Amino acid sequence: MVTLTNSPAIAAAAEIKPGRYPDLSNAQLYLQVIEQLLADWNLKLGDIDGVLAAPLDMATPSPKIFTHEMLAEELGLTPRLGLTMSAGGATYGYMVQYAALAIAAGKAEAVLCVGAGKFAKMSPDVAETLIKSVCDPEFEFPYGPVIAGLYAQYAARYMHEFGVTAQDMAAVSVSSRKWAKLNPAALTYAKPDISVADVLASRMIASPFHYLDCSIPCEGGGAVLVTSGEVARRISAQPAYILGMGEFHGHGYVSRNRNLVDCGAARSGADAFRQAGLAPADIDHVQIYDAFSINPLMFLEDLGFAARGKAAELFHSGRTAPGGDFAVNTYGGLIGYGHGGDASGMSMIVEGALQVMGRADGRQVSADRALVHSYGGMMAEHSTLILGRSA
Repeated sequence: MVTLTNSPAIAAAAEIKPGRYPDLSNAQLYLQVIEQLLADWNLKLGDIDGVLAAPLDMATPSPKIFTHEMLAEELGLTPRLGLTMSAGGATYGYMVQYAALAIAAGKAEAVLCVGAGKFAKMSPDVAETLIKSVCDPEFEFPYGPVIAGLYAQYAARYMHEFGVTAQDMAAVSVSSRKWAKLNPAALTYAKPDISVADVLASRMIASPFHYLDCSIPCEGGGAVLVTSGEVARRISAQPAYILGMGEFHGHGYVSRNRNLVDCGAARSGADAFRQAGLAPADIDHVQIYDAFSINPLMFLEDLGFAARGKAAELFHSGRTAPGGDFAVNTYGGLIGYGHGGDASGMSMIVEGALQVMGRADGRQVSADRALVHSYGGMMAEHSTLILGRSA
């Protein structure tokens, strides 16, 4: 077990409600997220000495690559640590990891990690920019790919290799909806429960994905403050200590991945467990990036929580849903809560931290230790965090 010095922890976490914010620019949305964090935790800007941010306007042809500088200036900060980072949905997991390493090295004491996602007004140029960012310009883009279709290649191969069925994926969406109905911020909070049959009856998007297998595109944002253990204990009665971390950087495009059932999560997870000195059996709940319903099945198996082809049994049995003994995506996941654009990778980190802190309100579970896994690109960049109530 490798212990990080200075006991890095998530001392504060907050997220704005997913939805649409037509009257706010992306920069204004960032500032609203930060205001939410400061208000929820009674923080002072002077407490922050590091700023890590994702690029502004990522969904446009002209993203802003010095977002941390803009935010620091707007907030009146002169941080010791500052960086604009981009690795898709894994960006925010990497932020937490790099903040923890900086704190362990004494380079900072309180690092703001923040992201906010806006949807650009869709036009042919914007649509082309979006799809070009995730597909090979020579071997994929000329064939008119769409995001769901690219993911469907992973799902189809995984189903073939391990006997996973459409019913198995649908069970993931059913579990997510149950959690979303306990979270007033979730986009599907007021919608009825769904069944496996309902998922299979929803319209086909890209085989094997039905409409209810897919996450819900929206706008939103979140932030966490990563601090030394000493600072965290002044801010929070129960910080979420960072026990283990792992990252993996693999292929850039689907067509470059020689094995579609191996994305890299197993390696980032193994590193996190090794550093924490823990095993899957020691984890109380899991938050996993679920752009589509196949993702939790693949990643739970990659991370050692189930044998190949067996993760679906956790969902069919009800163990992952409210009242079960192995909670997964307690905020509703991106499928039930909402997929907040470029900031979607922050949602599971905020939820994992709030659960460990005991601040998840009506959806609180037993959460001495949590695993949070996110990824970026076409499942190429992986971040695994293990959080706990004691350092």
